[in-house]
Amino acid sequence: MPGLSNTALPLYEKIKDFVLDNIGNGNWPQNEKVPSEHELMSTLGVSRMTVHRALRELTAEGHLRRVQGVGTFVSPPKAQSTLIEISNIVSEIKARGSRYRAEVITLERIKRPDQALLASFEFKKAQPVEHSLIVHYENDVPVQLEERYVNPELVKNYLDQDFTSAATYDYLQHSTPLTEVEHLISAVPATERHARLLHIREHDSCLVLNRKTWTGQTVATVNTFTYVGSRYTLGSRYLPPAK
Repeated sequence: MPGLSNTALPLYEKIKDFVLDNIGNGNWPQNEKVPSEHELMSTLGVSRMTVHRALRELTAEGHLRRVQGVGTFVSPPKAQSTLIEISNIVSEIKARGSRYRAEVITLERIKRPDQALLASFEFKKAQPVEHSLIVHYENDVPVQLEERYVNPELVKNYLDQDFTSAATYDYLQHSTPLTEVEHLISAVPATERHARLLHIREHDSCLVLNRKTWTGQTVATVNTFTYVGSRYTLGSRYLPPAK
């Protein structure tokens, strides 16, 4: 069978080894799209069910990233020194056994973004972006104000989604492969808008996480997450790199 070693391993394990060998030797670089299930079936002479199992397991192990309707991509090495990992606040709240709900304040297309926003997206010319402003509640207490600006060239149908029942995080994860993330964190006093939407007093302490994401060389989203300082903690646990 082309490309597969003659070992006693199950066939799906041989396919996994074939994929990992191509990743390891640089034939399939990180963040690049890998051959489709149909292409692997033709190349290796195996069934779709076998290929599907191999890719599913490699995805679960973190070697691949599958994007519905787009394809399968080689995952970049997972950074162990990241201070704040990308997380889904909906899952976090539910995992604590708390009640979750969201209130969508704004869901709109900005046809003429200002210069600061155009610069954040690294656009060479003026083009529209899509904008959402959502308040996340835990047990009916607002804990996060999420503001996202989204590149509609990468994320399709963003404005058609119901983000009271589906998280923006989940939709973005399935819309475009995430290849790079920038995080900046600061402590700020609550503005009048923060105070109104988060049910706190103006000038109360807030934590602000600014996040920018890329798909390849293209900026996908520009985001600001504002947390009530007295209600939320940002942090992570990781293993330091081996010496």
